[in-house]
Amino acid sequence: MDNPARTVILRSMDIDTDIIIVGGGLNGPALALALAQTGHAVTIIDALPAETRTDAGFDGRGYALALTSQRLLQGIGLWDRVAAEAQPMLEIKVTDGHAGHGPSPLFMHFDHAEIEEGPMGYMVQDRHLRPAFVAAMDVAPGITQINGRRVVSQETELSHVSVTLDDGNRITGRVLIGSDGRSSGTATRAGIKRTGWAYGQTALVCAIAHERPHDGIAHQFFMPPGPLAILPLTGNRSSIVWSETTAQARRINALDDAGYLAALRPRFGDFLGEITLAGKRFTYPLDLTLANRFVGTRLALIGDAAHGVHPIAGQGLNAGLRDVAALAETLTLAARRGEDIGAPTVLERYQQWRRFDATTLALATDAFNRLFSNDNALLRLGRDLGMGLVNAMPGLRRGFIREAAGLTGDLPRLMQGKPI
Repeated sequence: MDNPARTVILRSMDIDTDIIIVGGGLNGPALALALAQTGHAVTIIDALPAETRTDAGFDGRGYALALTSQRLLQGIGLWDRVAAEAQPMLEIKVTDGHAGHGPSPLFMHFDHAEIEEGPMGYMVQDRHLRPAFVAAMDVAPGITQINGRRVVSQETELSHVSVTLDDGNRITGRVLIGSDGRSSGTATRAGIKRTGWAYGQTALVCAIAHERPHDGIAHQFFMPPGPLAILPLTGNRSSIVWSETTAQARRINALDDAGYLAALRPRFGDFLGEITLAGKRFTYPLDLTLANRFVGTRLALIGDAAHGVHPIAGQGLNAGLRDVAALAETLTLAARRGEDIGAPTVLERYQQWRRFDATTLALATDAFNRLFSNDNALLRLGRDLGMGLVNAMPGLRRGFIREAAGLTGDLPRLMQGKPI
């Protein structure tokens, strides 16, 4: 239920704020909490009602949060709200094969024991993360939530930026943040173009229950139509992200639950015993989309509004949270130096910090998907030998583990477990 002290129904007066965030998914609220914590006044606008976002059936995805993303959530006061529903990821096994024929004998196996920091990450379902964000924003000083309203226009002046909502109300701020997804209206209205393409694949997503414990092991099974990820949840449950060609996904999703499971079983295998559905089924079309710029005049993009990637490596949300940590640090340090937080020189620091890394991730996931989502015999032999080689070299394997845990690159302070 909305907290009337924190959720505003606009009537006829404008709101002045430091930062306007458009988009109430996961990255927008994370940024709002990080910025409010450092003294900024933040207004976050979500097109959906709060009760829709907190509905357990709204989104079926589970997220593989890298260790550094967990640190960020701890730093902004959210982790304690979801920790009981978080499953540590202790190992990752990557294999190649065909449905019904089992995995290739050559594989990659990553174990958290090879690094000192702890689990590589945690699996948390969307249905737990979103309500936790809403509840945290409800009690956070400095955050104003506007739910159930769409931004229809935005204007930039020398000293401020303003947005107009679909009810005619106008909000002014010093910086506008687009966190409104792959089809970002914020980016479009700012004239920021995008580069990308569809994969002709659709992800079938669900949670399953199984007889045997998963022991905190995540599995990535590469098959010709696309990868199947089996990601451990709390209890004897796992999250499934099953990529198929769009036509085949449509046929499978049209089946009843028994038919759906019959299609899944030969791909899943029997290593966890009998499987059953543990909730609703969802589908998500897969594509790549990159904003050609991450910043504009008094504007910055984060998350999918800046870079939407294939889920093959489970890094989409982690990349968005890196944006959050980097932008919160950039704006906060600029404010402490007395700079205009919306100045081009300030926002350019954020773009320089994040654009190369995010573009590299997008292109890497694209290349992996193209390499593994096919049945070419020569490519299959080459990638199987490559996985076997990586698995046989401890130094290279450790590098992959640190990458999966988010421990590489120029980490913002929140992702180091430090306050800004």
